[in-house]
Parts: sequence; C-alpha cells; structure tokens
Amino acid sequence: MAQLNTQLAGRHYISPLMNASGIHCGLDYMLDELTHSKAATYITKSATLQKRLGNPEPRYYNYKQNSLNSMGLPNEGIDYYLKYVNQDPQTAQRILSITPLTIEDIPLLSKKIDASGYDGLIEINLSCPNILGKPQIGYDFDQMAHYMKVIDQSFYPGSYGVKLPPYFDLVHFDMVAQILNQYPLAFVNSINSVGNALMIHEQQTVIFPKNGHGGLGGATIKPIALANVHAFYQRLNKNIDIIGTGGITNGRDVFEFILCGASMVQLGTVLAQKNLDIFEQIENELHAEMDKYDYKTISEFKGKLQYIQENDAISGASH
Repeated sequence: MAQLNTQLAGRHYISPLMNASGIHCGLDYMLDELTHSKAATYITKSATLQKRLGNPEPRYYNYKQNSLNSMGLPNEGIDYYLKYVNQDPQTAQRILSITPLTIEDIPLLSKKIDASGYDGLIEINLSCPNILGKPQIGYDFDQMAHYMKVIDQSFYPGSYGVKLPPYFDLVHFDMVAQILNQYPLAFVNSINSVGNALMIHEQQTVIFPKNGHGGLGGATIKPIALANVHAFYQRLNKNIDIIGTGGITNGRDVFEFILCGASMVQLGTVLAQKNLDIFEQIENELHAEMDKYDYKTISEFKGKLQYIQENDAISGASH
C-alpha cells in the first residue's frame, strides 16, 4: 500500500491531512477530538490577543458542497490556545494559528508565544475577509511588505508561515512571491476563502454581516485554490512548503493539490458539513488514487503536474 508520510517545515507527519483553522478547533474538546481522529495533526482556531465574539449571527450557511461565512474571527484568545497546545505531548507537531488585528499586535503575540515555551509551528493569518472595517493585508502589497518585516523581527526563522488570500492575476503571484522570498518562512497556506461572495435564498441574503457578503468555501473554489498552489510552487523558494486549502471533498482532490506542489492539505467546508470520519474516508481514497498511478510515496508525484501538449485531446473536454 502507498505510504502517505509527508513533511512540513522539516517535521514529519503520517499523512497530509489536517483541519482548516476555524473548523472544529475553537474549543478544547474539539481539538481533543481532532487528536483522536485520522487527521495527521491539527491547527488551532486563529487566535487574537483577546477573546472575540465575532460577527453577529447568522454568519454561516451551507449550500450543497459549498459554504458562505462571515464569522469575524470568534476565538478564545491566544492564552487559551497556548495553554492547550503546550499541554499536548505532540506540541512540536501542531500548528498555532494567530491573527494580528493591527501591526502592533505582532510583537505582542510573539512575546506571549515565546514566554509560553511553545515550539510548534505558527500560522499567521494575513487573509481573513470577514473583519468588519479591516481590509485583507494580503491584498495591500505595500502593507504586506511592512507586516512581513515586523513578523521577521518578531519570530524565529523557520518557525512561522502565512495564510494567503486567493489571487487572480499572474502578476500578483510574482509580486507576493517577491515579498515572501525575502524571509525565512516555513510555509504558506493557500488559499483562504474567496471573499465577498453572495448567496440568496428566495429573495433574501443567507447571512447577516456585511449585507450578506461573506467568504466562499467548498468545492466551487477548488480550481482557484489549485491555481494558487501551483503558481506559488513555481515562484517561492524551494525551502518554503505549501499547505493547500480550498474545496477538498475527496482523495482525488488531495492528489491534485499534491500534484500542484502542496506538502499538506486542510479540510474546511467538507469537515464542517460532515464529521471527523471524513479524514479516514479521504485517506482511503488517496491511497486508491496513488495505487491507480502506481505511486508508492507522496514525494514521487509532489509538484509533478504535467502540461497538455499542443493538439492533445482530453476525453470529456467540450469543443
């Protein structure tokens, strides 16, 4: 049987599967359940300096294999998650997610993490589309460069990664990679939800915040996520790993993210809609997909996306 072992930032994991931050990870008992599931590891809810209630409800909506949310970062605060992960015997394998609401929060969050003795990885969220009155850092490249300079001054080299929004223009991939390649990142996580989508039921929006505008997740965004992972795999320094997130519903999806260059993947909408058994299901489907192509390890096909040649015919393609 194919082996699913992989590495992220030099740390070894038994498979590439974990939850996405925000999904089944906001409270201790949820993280406990993830620990005892088939997930290779977990990432915490994205923590701010202080506890946040988040945006008014209703703020989450499922539709078929998709979701719309404007959660607004409800979380228990950085101290809560540090206490939990530092009691975990596998803390070095875990990922702590944090969100600086201002640039001044960055050194304050870093000091708390250092003082706690935490030695796992840190994901810094630069891409939440649902904070009322706060634009995404990841779309303001000058501000992003400023944030990265402060992040680099505040965190140890190789201990942190950044979560990015989806980009839609090739020049944007070039610009973001030019910024990130200046720093000793461990990884990037691509992508966060597609911001400012809208769903309607009958004649009414389905969520309350921002007149119904929210982040789109689920199967619909997978092609966008794959393109982002592929583009950054081509452009980032090779010592920067990639976590692929967005639209994964089955093992074939995971196979495609790895083919595009991802080292690990995160499950979001599918985990919210189903239950923790989805990890085992997708793991089995990934085994089958690798067997189909006679791959024994993930490293054999990671980043090996093939390009169609002129006049090649793809079965099922429309003409």
